[in-house]
Amino acid sequence: MKTPRDEDAGEAARPARHPTRKKPKLWSIRGQVTSQTYFFIACIGIALPFAAWIALNSSGVVPRIFMPTPIAVGERFITWVSDEGFGGDFWISISRVSLGFFASLALALPLGLLSGTFKPAEALLEPAMDFVRYMPAVAFVPLMLLWCGVGEGSKIAVIFVGTFFQMLLMFADDVRRVPMQQIEAAQTMGATRREIVYRVIFPSAAPAMLTTCRITLGWAWTYLVVAEMVAANSGIGYAILKAQRFLATDKIFAGLIVIGLIGLIQDQILRALHTVLFPYLKGR
Repeated sequence: MKTPRDEDAGEAARPARHPTRKKPKLWSIRGQVTSQTYFFIACIGIALPFAAWIALNSSGVVPRIFMPTPIAVGERFITWVSDEGFGGDFWISISRVSLGFFASLALALPLGLLSGTFKPAEALLEPAMDFVRYMPAVAFVPLMLLWCGVGEGSKIAVIFVGTFFQMLLMFADDVRRVPMQQIEAAQTMGATRREIVYRVIFPSAAPAMLTTCRITLGWAWTYLVVAEMVAANSGIGYAILKAQRFLATDKIFAGLIVIGLIGLIQDQILRALHTVLFPYLKGR
């Protein structure tokens, strides 16, 4: 007969069984996919609206004058590039967005850092910012025209007003999400208040702040088109408004697609910058 000791020895001699690893499911909650799979799904997501556009256009439900074909839009874009000054419209819109956005960033970043770190600064800034941010930026256009004239200053000012107040409040919220344990650890090691702000709080909040920049950059493009439609004689928004007057819907579609592509490229640049600056967050 086998004794319990013999059975234990037999069990020890057997190779250890390792549980088989299951492949992660594609639709698992907060799961990960390969870069190839991500790219493939992203292409499908971009192609679906165009497929719906083609299907709706082919059905004849909407007249071609109101919804041109993708081919007609592409041909009109080529005409815009070759004969209608697309290059000038493109660069003037890019410069307006850049100046307005970076002006907001230069002011909102330090104020948001102060407001999220110190309660007196929060009490001083945030009630006023909450009050102003609910005022639609479009309503400021007449004032900007009176104060800044019809030149570049009014367009940049509209973009600034449309992004600054929300950016400041979002930066302050990003700062408040920094764990208090990090601040207390720095205080225990004798760090000064300045060192805690610039070596603990700001580096910890920087990834979320960059995400905030991605969001508000989209708003900057929205307010650019508003500004160019009201008081401008150049830019992509002005070209769209001019096309509307002549029922040139193919050029309107082309302008909208151009703005979407520019925004997508800028967003991907900021996403790549996020990966480069904060590689330790990859996969989160």
